[in-house]
Amino acid sequence: MTVDDDTPAPAGQEPGSFDPFSLGRRLRHLRKERGLTLAQVAEAAGLASSQLSLLENGKREAKVSHLQRLAAVYGATLGDLTAAVPSRRAQLEIELERLMRSPLARAKGLPVVRISPRMPMEVLEALVALHRELAHDAAERMATPEEARRANAQLRDEMRARDNYFGTIEQEAATLLRRCGYVAGPLSQHLIGEITAHLGFTLHHVGDLPHSTRSVMDLRSKRIYLPTSSSREHEPRSVLLQALGHHILGHAPPANYGEFLRQRIETNYFAAALLLPEEPTVRFLQEAKARRELALEDLRDAFAVSYEAAAHRFTNLATVHLDIPVHFQRVHESGTIYKAYENDGVAFPKDNLGAIEGQPACRYWTSREVFDVADKFNAFNQYTDTPTGTFWCTARVEQTSTGAFSTGIGVRYRDSKWFRGRDTRERSVSRCPDPTCCRRAPADLSSRWSGHAWPSARTHAHLLAALPPGTFPGVDDTEVYQFLDAHQGA
Repeated sequence: MTVDDDTPAPAGQEPGSFDPFSLGRRLRHLRKERGLTLAQVAEAAGLASSQLSLLENGKREAKVSHLQRLAAVYGATLGDLTAAVPSRRAQLEIELERLMRSPLARAKGLPVVRISPRMPMEVLEALVALHRELAHDAAERMATPEEARRANAQLRDEMRARDNYFGTIEQEAATLLRRCGYVAGPLSQHLIGEITAHLGFTLHHVGDLPHSTRSVMDLRSKRIYLPTSSSREHEPRSVLLQALGHHILGHAPPANYGEFLRQRIETNYFAAALLLPEEPTVRFLQEAKARRELALEDLRDAFAVSYEAAAHRFTNLATVHLDIPVHFQRVHESGTIYKAYENDGVAFPKDNLGAIEGQPACRYWTSREVFDVADKFNAFNQYTDTPTGTFWCTARVEQTSTGAFSTGIGVRYRDSKWFRGRDTRERSVSRCPDPTCCRRAPADLSSRWSGHAWPSARTHAHLLAALPPGTFPGVDDTEVYQFLDAHQGA
């Protein structure tokens, strides 16, 4: 839909856009329901018959003014024109059109079939069933851990190339905030409710959410289900905004694990762009930089988010708006890197596939040293000399149900001048990836214990198994569908 006035988009739609095919099927349904011909409707609406035919076939985007004329002819509202199509045939036509345009169908080189009113119903049902089965088979082909790491490494390379900044998502978030009346400061619960309602959804807290999910969206009834109790790992506002992000960004069920990861990255980014909007956040950071007082704690407090969320958001904006390359780490108390990003030249450990997650962080990095600091209230700052240069880093430790994690960001020595904590006296030296740095036991320990120790390793099953099957990796489809059945119409 081409928006040529200030009319707000119907609830549940992306601002400024609409699926022409779905709209066309709805227009055709309304015309036939009233027993009118193309010529009759076109004349009454002041349109050419050929123009109306293109609209009904989804081959032309409709202007709001045209929709208003057609609504008057049908005695309907704009909401009626954009409501769900009631007939099964129309629903199947829309589904087939979307399936034929899906990334999976394009990757397989499947032909696009012309969907006409004369296509027999059984042919339509058969084509939809075949596409569904193809999508199901693709989802059932479980990704191995190697494929997952490879996909993750590829995505990180793309993020580094764009300085972890997604301009299109920033614009989507800014538009939504403007439409819902955001002015400044932390994103309030009330405003999040306004955003949810603006997009046509209702929010429902339940005690029986499937254990493999953080949220469930019922796209048919426009409901979002969240757990009644929140966990320390997932901030409730962020979980809800990520769910809405799938809708705003037009995500389809992922065709592979790489696409699944990309969608997760995009929805996480979308939620962050709402919780810490670009314009006020950049202004806040630029003012702090001018005072040479950049600090994640201040960013966290100014927008009422977690320390980890502030660190993630800083990586989105630091290079593009502050001209500061940066690296980010989230490290478990065992020393394992869970999340990482860099565009400042720091040398993260990698496996042969280029994956960083799962690798041990150097014992002498700030992200490891912070676990031994007595002061857990304030951020720990340290300079670390490495083979690729000296870096200043700041980190904090947070407790979760799966143990303690350190979260921190770092910059090159020359950029430390912009940060509070640059006067720290803490300094260490890391020679990694040289194995003599910290991966090989010291000679005196080895001489005493080599050949006299036999530890039993704690092997995690997920290191050997394929990733869980299902449309969304790790999510039990049956459990989700049973949950929706139980709550339908409640």
